[in-house]
Amino acid sequence: MTQLGQHPAPSHAIAHISDTHLLAGNRRLYDAVDTQANLERALRQLERSDIHPQALVFTGDLADLGEPDAYARLRGLVEPMAERMGAQVVWVMGNHDERAPYAQGLFDEPGSEAPQDRVHDVDGLRIVSLDTTVPGYHHGELTDDQLGWLADVLATPAPHGTLVAMHHPPVPTPLLWAMDMLELREQDRFARVVEGTDVRGILAGHLHYSTHSLVAGIPVSVAAATCYTLDLSAHDRLLSGVDSGQSMMIVHAYPDRLVHSLVPVGEPAEVSAFPDRHRATIEAMTPEQRVEMFSSKTSPFNMGERG
Repeated sequence: MTQLGQHPAPSHAIAHISDTHLLAGNRRLYDAVDTQANLERALRQLERSDIHPQALVFTGDLADLGEPDAYARLRGLVEPMAERMGAQVVWVMGNHDERAPYAQGLFDEPGSEAPQDRVHDVDGLRIVSLDTTVPGYHHGELTDDQLGWLADVLATPAPHGTLVAMHHPPVPTPLLWAMDMLELREQDRFARVVEGTDVRGILAGHLHYSTHSLVAGIPVSVAAATCYTLDLSAHDRLLSGVDSGQSMMIVHAYPDRLVHSLVPVGEPAEVSAFPDRHRATIEAMTPEQRVEMFSSKTSPFNMGERG
């Protein structure tokens, strides 16, 4: 494809999806939200798009109650689509997941209560799946052993650097006062481990809304949920979950940066469009012709003569 701008093509595209909260038997969450249908809608959008991700990263709360049937449903939805797209799947533990059924259901491993930390190589981009969960609780922690393991992994740089995927984001939550009680504890300890390493970005979930920050100078991107999101402007509520605003994030890796793009889940009404059949015409133009046709305010294109 002809590059129209000043940047080269990205080396990697990653689909970042979070908080699917599937239930056994496809029960509705809170008797209201069809979490499986929402996930199916997101996956259909992704597959029919031109994004072509090399990996699908799911940052936790995959099953709402850690039920084996919920993990089976999740694999049945995600893995066939990922195989068709030629994409790896990276699962991450969340506080609603349970370690033993998670390991058994998603990795066919014997049930274990050990932290579910794993390393994935995606065409030279390392993705570390880091388990921040605390059995029996909803807040997040990392043990000394986990931080030591992470330091050992990061001691050797990866060809295209590293992404750390975790459920509890190591960021403040100024729009959700109550969420402070359920945050990742001792975030400074995690920051000291990743500082100065080849970690290029941190992907997280947990909050049910999208936000961005830094930790140790490293960008943190939090994906909202495919199940339900939070109304951050709700009045007289500590938390207000709503069945709208679901989305996923797309991460593009360039040599010197990451680009995170929010993609809403759903099929909104189209109000304007420029058909793909014009691609060949655009590619055949010189750079100067493109500037005059698409940048100039007085061009036929921008004056409304798009036919």
